Amino acid sequence: MTDAISIDIWSDIACPWCYIGKRNLEKGLEAVAGDDDAPQVNITFHSFELSPDTPVDFDGDEIDFLSGHKGMPREQVEQMLSHVTGVAENAGLQYRFDLLQHTNTVKAHELLHFAKANDLQHEMEERLMSAYFTEGKHVGRVDDLVELAVEVGLDADQVREALESSRHLDDVRQDQAQAQAYGIQGVPFFVIDGQYGISGAQPPAAFENVLRDLWSQRGETEAAPEEATA
Repeated sequence: MTDAISIDIWSDIACPWCYIGKRNLEKGLEAVAGDDDAPQVNITFHSFELSPDTPVDFDGDEIDFLSGHKGMPREQVEQMLSHVTGVAENAGLQYRFDLLQHTNTVKAHELLHFAKANDLQHEMEERLMSAYFTEGKHVGRVDDLVELAVEVGLDADQVREALESSRHLDDVRQDQAQAQAYGIQGVPFFVIDGQYGISGAQPPAAFENVLRDLWSQRGETEAAPEEATA
């Protein structure tokens, strides 16, 4: 049986392009799922903090944060957010920057590692990004994260203990160290089969092409020994 293609994704909950990139990957996967010989894929999310110095409770809106963090004029930030909102809409996402509560995301990343250990990482990733970008929910405080974790089927007491003890902080740091080793400086960043890198929120077709090419190569590699002995 042909080994599945591995897709490792470095992203941050607070990265608007990461959610768009996730959707575009999913659309690419949906497209190849209809192939006669559909590629098999294993996806793993990895932690990347865009702004680790952000306080848990930031006093201000997204425009305040970006204008202060990047030193950009408010008008320019507003134009940038309007552009991102439009791109997100094309991907099927309704961003609400007017509701967004900017926060530190390290605890959210710890939660993702806890969810991964319980086979619910994909569900947790989706719930966190949706909560942050489309619902205006807080994703930096333990109480809020526990509520979101319960929604995807995780145990409240176990989640709280894991977050309050920082049990998965080392896992977050290992992901970040791996990103540094790969030379990843921005997200989303997709590593395919540990050797091909795709940077940014690429369109679905980009993922379709890579997956079909890799799966085809796998088939050719497996067929070669059979042909040689025929």
